Amino acid sequence: MNILIAEDDMPSRKFLSKLLSQYGEVDMVVDGIEALDAYLISIKENNPYDLICLDIMMPKVDGVRVLKAIRDYEVKRGVPQENRVKVIMTTALEGTDFVKNAFEIGCEAYAAKPIDSRKLLEVLEKLGLIENK
Repeated sequence: MNILIAEDDMPSRKFLSKLLSQYGEVDMVVDGIEALDAYLISIKENNPYDLICLDIMMPKVDGVRVLKAIRDYEVKRGVPQENRVKVIMTTALEGTDFVKNAFEIGCEAYAAKPIDSRKLLEVLEKLGLIENK
């Protein structure tokens, strides 16, 4: 599995990297511009991400805008729904309009910080990205 972690908070980034690296290759970025660049490079190199963990509150471009740009790009390219990258939004903001908006745009799930590793792995299993160990 090819994974992108877009997270400006270093402890969260390290935690997600340690947890997810056992399931695939992990790339990490710290802002929305880098997240979009990494996504587009992965497409260009024909090695697209299977999963993007996207922080809602990031510098330069927030995660919701990054998600919208990714979904718009997939629509423009005619990517079937089942082949779209799976996106899990991460946030310290509970029950916000940002989360609601992210679901409307097309994220698959969201994880509240601090992230519960067991719940996150359950979500990955439901999305068909990992098998139960």
